[in-house]
Amino acid sequence: MQVSTSHPRTTSRRGLLAGALLGLTAAALSFTVNAGTEAGEDADADARKGGRGLDDPEKKEIAMKLVSSAENSSLDWKAYYKWIKDIRDGRGYTAGIIGFCSGTGDMLRLVELYTRRKPGNVLAGHLPALRRVNGTGSRKGLDPHFVRDWRTAARDPDFRKAQDDERDRGYFGPAVGQGRKDGLGALGQFIYYDALVMHGPGSDPVSFGGIRRRALGRARPPAQGGDEVTYLHAFLDARVRAMRQERAHWDTSRVDTAQRVFLAERNLGLDLPLKWKVYGDSYRLG
Repeated sequence: MQVSTSHPRTTSRRGLLAGALLGLTAAALSFTVNAGTEAGEDADADARKGGRGLDDPEKKEIAMKLVSSAENSSLDWKAYYKWIKDIRDGRGYTAGIIGFCSGTGDMLRLVELYTRRKPGNVLAGHLPALRRVNGTGSRKGLDPHFVRDWRTAARDPDFRKAQDDERDRGYFGPAVGQGRKDGLGALGQFIYYDALVMHGPGSDPVSFGGIRRRALGRARPPAQGGDEVTYLHAFLDARVRAMRQERAHWDTSRVDTAQRVFLAERNLGLDLPLKWKVYGDSYRLG
């Protein structure tokens, strides 16, 4: 339960801005695509380790609440389908359950998915403007009605389902898949997921791929014969380094007083009960 006042929503980097987003090659993203498609093939890997993976429904719900505590200062992640704001971070509008951004491509992919499933929806008319502002922080062509229309769409179960599916395709599935390939349990898979949500799946030093590459230079994951706790500390060290490259991410409490707490407890299965802090606010599950 949340025990203190909420904080402004933090910035989700998505790692890929402007030309960097548009210029990514298939090779740069291949590990996340492959990880997502292979996740089902390795679904029994967690059982072999004596635990459940993060895509177990109960574990996934825990993951959503943990991310929401950091992104929204709330455990009620489902309240944020309708959330939308320009937080003045150069990424245009940030919205929805994981902060889809009009300037970084994932909001465009979301609205395109929704429109394929439900042509003529209230957001479909904004697609030309979303394509024009993609890769920029501009809101030109979206104002003045995009915020209103997003909130209207969020009342539609089909749009909420599209948000869930795009989150899983772009972030959750790749995190779980790569975590399994690296031999990580539910906690490690969550650590990957939270990093992907904030930093994006790119290969530069402050995106997920670069963070993982730096960690691999300092420790081996279990799949390569390494110690899981040691490797995850190396990954979190690399992530903190990346966070401090950007002013919006200087507060590293989602790592220091949440993920490292679980790691210090050797709670590699992300099992309840969980107690953590973000931005000084205290939370508990179970």
